[in-house]
Amino acid sequence: MNQVIGVDLGGTAIKLGRFGADGSCLQSLTVPTPQPATPENVLAIIVDAIALVDPDNLTVAIGVGTPGPTDATGRIAKVAINLVGWQDIPLADWLESKTNKPTILANDANCAGLGEAWLGAGRNFQNLILLTLGTGVGGAIILDGKLFVGHLGAAGELGLITLNPQGPMCNSGNSGSLEQYTSVTAIRRQTGKEPAEIGALAQAGNTEALSFWDEYGRYLGIGLTSLIYVLTPQAIVLGGGVSASFEFFLPAMKAEIEQRVLPTSRLDLQILPAQLGNSAGMVGAAKLAQSLL
Repeated sequence: MNQVIGVDLGGTAIKLGRFGADGSCLQSLTVPTPQPATPENVLAIIVDAIALVDPDNLTVAIGVGTPGPTDATGRIAKVAINLVGWQDIPLADWLESKTNKPTILANDANCAGLGEAWLGAGRNFQNLILLTLGTGVGGAIILDGKLFVGHLGAAGELGLITLNPQGPMCNSGNSGSLEQYTSVTAIRRQTGKEPAEIGALAQAGNTEALSFWDEYGRYLGIGLTSLIYVLTPQAIVLGGGVSASFEFFLPAMKAEIEQRVLPTSRLDLQILPAQLGNSAGMVGAAKLAQSLL
């Protein structure tokens, strides 16, 4: 049975797992991301952690999710957000030379999408999109069961589509991107509160909180409208911290989509909360590693 390793590299923690061919997690480990998180420091920590989750050297490939874009071949971390000194780092080459195992990289949101498509909310669909509603808004596109990354590897930045041309400036250089209305950062800016706080208030029946989620759902629905017309997915999976309040923003979001999208483009469309939580990236990285076998 071919075992693989999935690594989810984050700004504060690195999650690793050893997985069987069927996706069963045989061993996992979370270690703090070294500070400063230079490429050399991170490499050393990952190599040590791999030795701990795979003491008998049973694995045959490694997949890594990185917090930023990679090149189309999955060899180079182009930039890693919130990590120090990451610019065109050949992380796959480095790991291969240290472990003697073929290695492949992908953006962390793409890994989360692969994870949900393999073992999570998207496992019954061949065509789906995932949005991660977190500090920013990431995305992943699965077409015909495969991750779509475009010709340069950077496709699927779904949070950066334009929602309002006159909206707040985005780090991408865009104004009024979907991320500026639906990320944790945007919610803090608009309300001065954490999403979990507003979720708890909504749970308690607070009308202000409920109307906030209503408006949030409308914005998300409008953004998704463009994506549905282009990709006609069978399912949209919503992950990230904000998705904990899925039940409160779903009705308004669905109403916008139903009003704006022709029935032919959304026939049987399912909108689902992600199921794998914080392990989605690690699971997806393992799925990525399987593509090398």
